Amino acid sequence: MSTPQETADLLRRRMAAGVLSFPLTSFAETGALDPDAFRAYFRTQLAAEPAAVFVACGTGEFFSLTLDEYTEVVRIAVEETAGRIPVVAGVGYGWAIAAQYAARAQEAGADGALLLPHYLVKAPVDGLVEQVRKVAEATSLPLIAYQRDYVRFDAASVAQLAKIPGVIGLKDGHGDLDQLQRLRLSAPEDFLFFNGVATAEMQARAYSSIGIPAYSSAVHAFAPEISKAFFTALHADDQSRVDDLLRHFYQPFVELRDRRAGYAVSLVKAAARLRDLPVGPVRAPLTDPAPEELTALKALLATGLDLV
Repeated sequence: MSTPQETADLLRRRMAAGVLSFPLTSFAETGALDPDAFRAYFRTQLAAEPAAVFVACGTGEFFSLTLDEYTEVVRIAVEETAGRIPVVAGVGYGWAIAAQYAARAQEAGADGALLLPHYLVKAPVDGLVEQVRKVAEATSLPLIAYQRDYVRFDAASVAQLAKIPGVIGLKDGHGDLDQLQRLRLSAPEDFLFFNGVATAEMQARAYSSIGIPAYSSAVHAFAPEISKAFFTALHADDQSRVDDLLRHFYQPFVELRDRRAGYAVSLVKAAARLRDLPVGPVRAPLTDPAPEELTALKALLATGLDLV
């Protein structure tokens, strides 16, 4: 197994060269996990050559997977990548449960873990640091913390995070650039930061302006062609192309996504089904989009693909 620093260095290099994929998890119409469908779908993600894959995270409906289902998803991802690109697995809930998921991810051969926001309760920042510390102590996997919803670190606490053995970075889901700049400046230069807001492309230019060019892409889960075209334009400083993609695809997608809670995942999965990708429905408490929203999504997807 690579050291945490080696994993961080590898992720940094790959983040500079490509999109981060957050694959969906495939379910049958009965709601059961469909491992064969997931393997087939995951191969389509790999064919698009992402920089790294983050499996069983928010887009992958981590919150609805049993421990055994989770293990199967991570195992398939590791088998299919065969060491070609890093596999980072989501872990979460309270630290004790997160440690159990991290143990399964490590046994399955994952390269790292993304610590998703804890469940239900608000907590002081020193408790948030201790939560990360407890998970890091329970696994030898390199750990990336994820601040979103109830989890919000300050500059002093990020400096503490960076000193915890095994903690290599922070994914940001708040989009508060003033706060994020303070966090980045408080951390060592080799500490990883990346943009993890919903439909991260909408804020990618702003994040880049404060020295955080890497971002996760939910769009890659159903339209890697669009995701890669945006990444290429952004890194080539082709502002006209970036504006075109934002104006005609990403902004309308966000407006559709914002119609109902949970559509940051449900709409992505529906778009994948529209492209005949074997992902199946979402699991409760998420709901699939209404027919009229699917019609709008289909038209928007056609527009996005025409653009690229």
